[in-house]
Amino acid sequence: MNDKTKQILLTNDDSIHSPGLWAAAEALDSLGYVHVVAPRDQQSGAGRSMPIHSSGIIEKMTLHVNGKDWPVFSVDGSPGQAVLHGIYDVIQAKPDLLVSGINYGENIGSGITLSGTIGAALEGASLGIPALAVSMQTKREHHLSLSTEIDFKIAGLVTHQIAQKMLSISLPDDVDVIKVDIPMGVTNETPLEITSQSRQRYYFPVTSKRKSLSDRSPVSYEIRFDPDELEIGSDVYALLVEKKISVTPISIDLTSRVDFRELDALLDGD
Repeated sequence: MNDKTKQILLTNDDSIHSPGLWAAAEALDSLGYVHVVAPRDQQSGAGRSMPIHSSGIIEKMTLHVNGKDWPVFSVDGSPGQAVLHGIYDVIQAKPDLLVSGINYGENIGSGITLSGTIGAALEGASLGIPALAVSMQTKREHHLSLSTEIDFKIAGLVTHQIAQKMLSISLPDDVDVIKVDIPMGVTNETPLEITSQSRQRYYFPVTSKRKSLSDRSPVSYEIRFDPDELEIGSDVYALLVEKKISVTPISIDLTSRVDFRELDALLDGD
């Protein structure tokens, strides 16, 4: 498939200079015209936010990556804002596919709405655009590093394969985002599994000790999980226990699956 009439919007939350972004760009290049519109600065943890202090300034740049010059657009804004600027200012049309990633660090468990990678995908999905969010499991110290030590080759192949499918089919009803998490040590033989999103917390907040509340003390995080408590078939279990590529269908409909009659009876009961 080499159809340059297909329009692909590529973004991320690690910034326009991320090697993971460029691995995705190379992987998608043969599938269509790739518009790279990404945040100017690191935006990990931005979720689907629309910060009012973002200027929205767009800088057109040319980056030379692996022997090719890429015209790209750097946005002073969050990942979600980069998506909107990509659609309304750069492409000036809805793309056929939105791809977010490849992210440094896995996005799994109950905290996925914190992720700028997922947030960008949700923003595109809210406008009716099929969206793919891809994350690569890395060590904690690499999450904000843009380290060239991370090998995105296989992650790029997975991105290509799933994006190719998404460009040729319609997703089932209630599937708005395909979330992909790729384990460390992935190979061409690593199996892929369709998973649910775990309800378990994976990134736990950590605060530092300080003498006064007026001292600087940003909330950080650490990774904690108990393998015995993980739900079989979940993204966390597949990635961490089975070492598989986790593919999770995400819906923008956050309505609980409770029986409405049961809830109505509880709320109306004496």
